[in-house]
Amino acid sequence: MFQTLVNAFKNKDVRRKLLITLALMFVYRLGCWLPIPGINGATYEGSSGNSGNILDLLSMITGGALQNGAFLAIGISPYINASIIIQLLTVAIPKLEALSRQGDEGRKKLNKITRVFTLILAVAQATGIVINFSRSGAIQTGIFGVALPAWLVCTFVGVILVAGSMFTMWLGERITEIGVGNGISLLIFVGILSTAGISIVSVFTAWFDGNEMAPWSLLVFALFVLVIFAFIVFIDLAERKIPVHYAKQIKGRKQYGGQTSYIPIKVNASGVLPIIFSTAILSFPQLIMSMFNMDPASGFYAWWTKWLGVGQPIYSVLVGLLILFFSFFYAQIQFNAEEVARNIQQYGGNITGLRPGKMTSDYLKKINKRLTLFGAIFLAFIAIVPSIIFSLVFTGISASLVNAFSATGMLIVVSVALEFQKQLESQLMMKQYRGFLK
Repeated sequence: MFQTLVNAFKNKDVRRKLLITLALMFVYRLGCWLPIPGINGATYEGSSGNSGNILDLLSMITGGALQNGAFLAIGISPYINASIIIQLLTVAIPKLEALSRQGDEGRKKLNKITRVFTLILAVAQATGIVINFSRSGAIQTGIFGVALPAWLVCTFVGVILVAGSMFTMWLGERITEIGVGNGISLLIFVGILSTAGISIVSVFTAWFDGNEMAPWSLLVFALFVLVIFAFIVFIDLAERKIPVHYAKQIKGRKQYGGQTSYIPIKVNASGVLPIIFSTAILSFPQLIMSMFNMDPASGFYAWWTKWLGVGQPIYSVLVGLLILFFSFFYAQIQFNAEEVARNIQQYGGNITGLRPGKMTSDYLKKINKRLTLFGAIFLAFIAIVPSIIFSLVFTGISASLVNAFSATGMLIVVSVALEFQKQLESQLMMKQYRGFLK
C-alpha cells in the first residue's frame, strides 16, 4: 500500500488526481466542523453517541459533525440510502431494470432519479434532526444577535442541513470524476478515521490526567482491535476462483480461445450493507420515539428499550437473522448465475466436468449460496460478538472509543482502503501502458 502511494506521487498525472482528492476531502472535513448559525453545539454535545442506535452510526460516518451541529451534519447518508433504494427497486420495477441495461445513458437517468431520492430523504432526515435539536434545547432563539421566531430558526437550520447534504453528494461525485477512487466511499472513510482519531486523542488526554483506564487495559483493547482488523482483511480478500476453460475456435485466419480463465466469487460480496440495513431497521422505531421526545421510562419506549434495545439478547438474535436475510437478498442482486452461465456458453467455455447451460448455472448457484452463507455468518459474528466482548471485558473504556472502533466502522475502512489501492494501481498501470505505446 505504501509503495503504491510512493509510486503514485512520482507520476505527474496520478499525483495531480491525488492532490485534488485530498483537497476535496479537506473541504469536506472543514464543512464537518463549520457550525450552523442558530445551533448551540455545546448543548447538544453528548446527547447522542452513547446509545448505539442509527444516530451513532450517522455521527461516526460524518466524523462527529452531527454532534457539532455542523454544516455537513447529515453528510452522505441520504445519498447512500437513496442508492440502496434504487438498487432494490431496480429488481422489482421492470422499467428501472431496463434502464440499468442501457449502458451509459441508462446509468445517467438512474443517477438523476437517485439525486431526486437523495433530496427527498435529506429533507426528511433534516426535519427529524431539527426536531431532535429543538427537543434537546440546542436551537437558539436568534441568529447573529437578532431575535427571530423559533419556527424561522428551525426552517433556516433545516434548509442549511439539506444544502449541506447535497453539497456532500456533489463533492463525492467530483472526487469520482476527477480524483482517484469512489468519492462517496472515501468521504465515509475519512469521517470514520476522523472519529477514531478524535476518540484516541480524548482517551490519551484523559489518561495523562489520570481519569481513564489502566495502561494494560488500553493495550489489550488495542491488540483485540488489531486481531479483528486482521480477520476482516482476511475475509474481505477471500474469494473462490472457479476455473473456466475456453475451447479453440478458428475464425478466418485467426485462432481464438484455447485458454483457461476463472470466475472470482467473493466470500463477503455484500460488504457492510447487511449490517447497516439490519441496525437501521431495528433502530428506526427508537429513533422516531426519541425525535418526538417520548418518555423513555414509560409505555412502548420502555418496552422497546428493555427487550429490543441495543445490547439485549433478542436484539442480537434479530440482528443476526436480518443480516442473514439481507446477505442472501443482496447476493441474488449482485450475482446472476444464469446470466454468467449463458455468457460462458456463448463464448465457447465450460467448467470442467459440467455441461454448459443449466448444469453450470446450478453449480454456480450452489457455490454462491455456500459462500454467501459463510459471509453472512462472518458479518453476524462481526456485528454482535466484538460489541459483547467490549461490554463485558473492557468496562473501563469510554463509550466514544468503543463506538469509534466498532466492527462496522472497521469493516467499512478495510473495504474502502482495499478498493482505493486497486484503483490507484489501475491508474498507474494505465500510465505505464500509455508510456509504452508512445
